[in-house]
Amino acid sequence: MTAYIARRLLLMIPTLLGVMIVNFAIVQFAPGGPVERAIAQASGLGSDVTARISGTAGSSGQTAAIAESSSRYQGAQGLDPAFIAELEKQFGFDKPAHVRFANMLADYARLDFGESFYRDARVIDLIKQKLPVSLSLGVWTLLIVYLIAIPLGIRKAVHDGSRFDVWTSAAIVVAYAVPGFLFAVLLIVFFAGGSYWQIFPLRGLVSDNWETLGWGARILDYLWHITLPVIAMAISGFASLTMLTKNAFLDEVGKLYVMTARAKGLSERQVLYGHVFRNAIMVIVAGFPAAFVTILFAGSLLIEVIFSLDGLGLLGFESILNRDYPVVFGSLFIFTLLGLMLNLVSDIAYTAIDPRIDFATREH
Repeated sequence: MTAYIARRLLLMIPTLLGVMIVNFAIVQFAPGGPVERAIAQASGLGSDVTARISGTAGSSGQTAAIAESSSRYQGAQGLDPAFIAELEKQFGFDKPAHVRFANMLADYARLDFGESFYRDARVIDLIKQKLPVSLSLGVWTLLIVYLIAIPLGIRKAVHDGSRFDVWTSAAIVVAYAVPGFLFAVLLIVFFAGGSYWQIFPLRGLVSDNWETLGWGARILDYLWHITLPVIAMAISGFASLTMLTKNAFLDEVGKLYVMTARAKGLSERQVLYGHVFRNAIMVIVAGFPAAFVTILFAGSLLIEVIFSLDGLGLLGFESILNRDYPVVFGSLFIFTLLGLMLNLVSDIAYTAIDPRIDFATREH
């Protein structure tokens, strides 16, 4: 197993490299980069820009340079080429693409993700600052989803075809069909002072006076703020996991070892949780990394925006809109690395659940 883990860790390097290459190449062709954004802002500055370009009409060389800059950047007509060159240097676009990519990889190897173009902060500091919010949402959502979905899926499998199974399936389909952000809006309308009751706060992870509260009051205040966002994220998440659990148990219940266990006189509870659960849970374990990454980084985006929670989802979304490439690539690198690590943890969990599985032997 140690050799397998070492191989998996080494394989993460080309995987990370491939992801970064693809996304770096896409960015090169995406319109409206940081230089274009700065040019658009400079075009509206009036006197400052006029002062910069006041002497540019004298020589044919300067005219040609202006024309070249204008052809490269939309909206650069009439701007001083020296000003545009300064912008390119500021954002690192004064070097060829392959040199910029190589420099980025060298920095990432030292875990140096650079500085944000617009936030005057290091990328790693921004991620550390926003991570607790997204972790709070992700961990609580996963905990609630698994605590509800697994027992519910088991009961649906035990009572397959019953009235309970039919009605819960209908409720699950409805919950799955409603987007999380729409359910978040409904929660705000009904429970956050939208039109009915003002029970929960509308924004933020904690109250403004949180630092002055005692530990017990801090915990209650935190749970009070996070209730609606977590419910909104969990409502559609447990639907697929419930059906996955049910189907996994139904597949196992009809197998020979289950009939043998029942023939030995074991109770239904012993059969389900002592034999069936151990085999059926492997499918659920397999889906854990994808569920965690989806909830933590993708599912929380709109929820963070709706409830004004300053987390990783909102940071990534704003960085893409602002073409803040250091934050975009740094976040992408860390998210990809985390996903790969979680997949490895999932494989290790396989062997813990079922010692018969040996990934190292399978590769020979």
